[in-house]
Amino acid sequence: MPEHGGEQLLGFDFGLSQIGVASGHSGSGLVSPLQILNCRDGGPPWPAIENLIAQWQPARLLVGLPLNMDGSDSESTRLARRFGNRLHGRTGIAVSWVDERLSSREAREINQHSHQRRRHDRIDDLAAALIVQRYLDQLAAR
Repeated sequence: MPEHGGEQLLGFDFGLSQIGVASGHSGSGLVSPLQILNCRDGGPPWPAIENLIAQWQPARLLVGLPLNMDGSDSESTRLARRFGNRLHGRTGIAVSWVDERLSSREAREINQHSHQRRRHDRIDDLAAALIVQRYLDQLAAR
């Protein structure tokens, strides 16, 4: 599903129980929540991730960094970095880190005001879409 004139992106909102995934494209600026993947025993579902990467053929992977409000790292930050490093190691695709502070809160607010029927407890794909959007916003600001 790659497009020409920009980079195809896949964004990940990493969690120990669920990983939200979204796509985006730097040329068109379009961002879409894709899927929520369930983890087992804190481990990422690598076959599902690899299938999404094969389907979307991204040029870059984006991983949200759950920093503390003061910008410092937390245990969650360390785990997200580990996930991103493993993504890069398994795929060879460049990984960029995106500050995801408050993305889950923002995704919950979007979800509550959405006219679509969504399960309110599963917002990880929306959070991943916000991560992709933040990356695109940073590109546009440069």
